[in-house]
Amino acid sequence: MKKISNSVYYIGVDDKNIDLFESQYDVPNGMCYNSYIIKDEKIVIMDTVDQAKSDEWLNIVKSELGELKPDYLVVSHMEGDHSGCIDVLLEEFPEMKIIGNTKTLQMFEQFFELDISSRKIEVKEGEELSIGKGSLSFYMAPMVHWPEVMFTYYNEDKVLFSADGFGKFGDSEADEDWIDEARRYYYNICGKYGMQVQAILKKVSGLDIKAICPLHGPVLNDNLGYYIDLYDKWSKYEAEDDGILIPYCSIHGNTEEAAIAMADLLLNRGKKVTLRDLSRCDMSEVVSEAFKFSKMILICVTYNMSLFPAMNQFLTSLKEKGYQNRTVGIVQNGSWAPNSGNIMRKYLEEMKNITIIDPTVTIKSRLNDSSLDELIKLANNICE
Repeated sequence: MKKISNSVYYIGVDDKNIDLFESQYDVPNGMCYNSYIIKDEKIVIMDTVDQAKSDEWLNIVKSELGELKPDYLVVSHMEGDHSGCIDVLLEEFPEMKIIGNTKTLQMFEQFFELDISSRKIEVKEGEELSIGKGSLSFYMAPMVHWPEVMFTYYNEDKVLFSADGFGKFGDSEADEDWIDEARRYYYNICGKYGMQVQAILKKVSGLDIKAICPLHGPVLNDNLGYYIDLYDKWSKYEAEDDGILIPYCSIHGNTEEAAIAMADLLLNRGKKVTLRDLSRCDMSEVVSEAFKFSKMILICVTYNMSLFPAMNQFLTSLKEKGYQNRTVGIVQNGSWAPNSGNIMRKYLEEMKNITIIDPTVTIKSRLNDSSLDELIKLANNICE
C-alpha cells in the first residue's frame, strides 16, 4: 500500500464503474474512497469506505495489518460512502474501539443496529489522544458538510485528516489537474457552507501540516499553501478569475445566436469568456464555473411565461450553493410576452451581494438592430 509518511499508509479503494456520485454528479473518471492506517504504538484506522467496496477494502486492510490488530477506528464523517464498512470492520475486530464526537455517536445509531456502548470513545473539540510516539487531536467541522464532521491531526507525522475537505471527483488514477474537479466538488458538495469552512480553516491554521489526507481525491503533500489559499478564497465566495460566464437556454437557436453575439462583443473588448448551453452541459460544472468567474450574463428564452427548465435548475442550484459577490447581466427572449428576465432578476435579488447590470436586454423572437444595440450597451457596462 502507499506510504504517506513514517507511520501513515493509504488503504483506500477506487470505484471506476460509478456513473453518478450521490446519484446526481457525473463522474466520468469514477471516485476514490479514501481510508488510512496509522501505525504507531496503537494502530488506528481512519474511516472506512462505501459498502459496495466492502470486500475489496477489508482485504486491503487485513493485508496491510498482517498480524496487527487495530486499536481504534476514527469516524470523521458518517455519510454512507465513508461509514459503509464500519459494521464489517467491527465484526472482524471485536476489540477495536470507535472514536467519534457526540453527533457522530448519535448518528451511528441511525445507520447501524449495533450496541457499541462498551466500545465507543467520545472526543471533544481540541481533545488529544495519545497513541504512542504521537497523538491525535480532534477539531470539529460541523456542516462541512454534515453536522458531525471532524478533522483529525496526527502530530508525530504532521498529517491532517480532512474528511470531505480538500476532496475532488475522480478515482486515484485519474490523469487530470486537481483544481477543476476539486472546485466542482467543493461548490457542489460544500459550497453552501462557506462560513463553516472558514471556521475550520481558522482552527487548523496554527498547525504544522506536512500532508492533507481527504476522504476523496489525492493526498496533498506539496505546495500546501496553494490548496489552502484556494479553499480560503472559495469559502469566502471570492472569484478566482476576472472572466465572464454566459449560461444560456435556447429552443430553436435564436437565443443561442444572441448568446454567441454577446460572447463576440466581450471577446472584442479583451474579456475572457466562457459560453455554456445549459441544456447540453454538465450542470455541476457550470455551477462551479459561475463561482470561478467574477461576472456572468444570463441569457434565456421565455418558456410557458417562465424560465426554460435548465435555467431554472441552474439558478436554483446557485441559490442553494450560496452564490454571492458577483456582477450579473440579464438577456431575455420571447415572441409575444418576454418574461424570463423578470424571473431571473428575482432569483438574483434573493442572493447576497449581486450587482445587476443594466440594461436588461429584451429580444423579441430573434436578434435585430435594436436589440443588438442593447447587447452592445450591456457589454460596455459589464466591462466597466
